[in-house]
Amino acid sequence: MALDNNWFSEPHENMALSLRIKQKLHEEQTPYQKIEIYETEAFGNLMVIDGCVMLTGRDNFIYHEMMSHPVLYSHSAPKNVVIIGGGDCGTLREVLKHDEVQKAVQVDIDERVTRLAEQYFPELCDANEDPRAELLFDDGVQYLQDATPGSVDVIIVDSTDPVGPAEGLFSTAFYKDCVKALGPDGLLVQQSESPLLHTESIIRPMHDSLRAAGFIDALTMHFPQPTYPSGWWTCTIAAKDAPVSFLREEAAEEATFITHYYNAAIHRAAGATPEFFRRKLFA
Repeated sequence: MALDNNWFSEPHENMALSLRIKQKLHEEQTPYQKIEIYETEAFGNLMVIDGCVMLTGRDNFIYHEMMSHPVLYSHSAPKNVVIIGGGDCGTLREVLKHDEVQKAVQVDIDERVTRLAEQYFPELCDANEDPRAELLFDDGVQYLQDATPGSVDVIIVDSTDPVGPAEGLFSTAFYKDCVKALGPDGLLVQQSESPLLHTESIIRPMHDSLRAAGFIDALTMHFPQPTYPSGWWTCTIAAKDAPVSFLREEAAEEATFITHYYNAAIHRAAGATPEFFRRKLFA
């Protein structure tokens, strides 16, 4: 069925996601990428970067919570956090729900993503003025190259797909810089695309590169993401010194802040490995 101009569609490998739109709110070409903002009929505001859905007002909470809480509860004392990418600030908001976090630095190369998030997704930017937050608009690869060795507890790579500005964030060289920047028992988490579509092309090479860079363990966690290709997404946690484990399960059970998707049971379940994925990952 052909769709009219009242729909936004993102085609991807012989499939497509379509959302009915009310109006286009904004469009601009930054030095790095094309950003569009739409108002949709059913999913709130929609941010699109280079033709790909980045987030919607309705379902972004799943992604942002899974990029933040599992890795923070897998570290014994996550005081210093660096977010690479994450310009919409939703991950920063979730990170700063944790009282034990003393500093969170967000490094995104494109300031316009943040400014548009402040305008069209203000609910994601609640923590931007938190005194523990530092927003930098710079090259995340260079930032970690220059980071003081052992100065970071958790690195969150909240990037776009591994093309264009984000391509370097999926390389062995980048992961080596992450290992250097992380302190004892340091952890990295990175969005790792769809297990249905990208296991062999992205997720397995990511695991190989993480280990080649010096991480001793990696665990891919699964969660639904309705407006991303296939509706099934992942993030991958990598550990510098010890196997990835749910270290602070009791703290997660007794969390005092509000989440909408994440809880301790979801954390445990998300680490389970489907058989097709296990066979492809370890082939």
